[in-house]
Amino acid sequence: MNAWLVSAAVLLVALVPCAVTCLRGKPTDRLVGLEMGSIILTLEFILLAQGFHRVPFYDLAVALALLSFGGGLVFARFLERWL
Repeated sequence: MNAWLVSAAVLLVALVPCAVTCLRGKPTDRLVGLEMGSIILTLEFILLAQGFHRVPFYDLAVALALLSFGGGLVFARFLERWL
């Protein structure tokens, strides 16, 4: 186990507040929790790719970053109906 994998395991703890916010919060807080969770997961995938020395795994992190940005925009678009 190297330092990259240890830091990836420690970073998993940061997902707990995001999950709590996504499950219990106002709709605007849920959007913030969703975006923060996607940022943390992107960093998690980058750390795991570096820890396992697998260059193709970086593509997964890039795809997640792009799709989570689009998903956040769609969620915000639907959210503006109720605000």
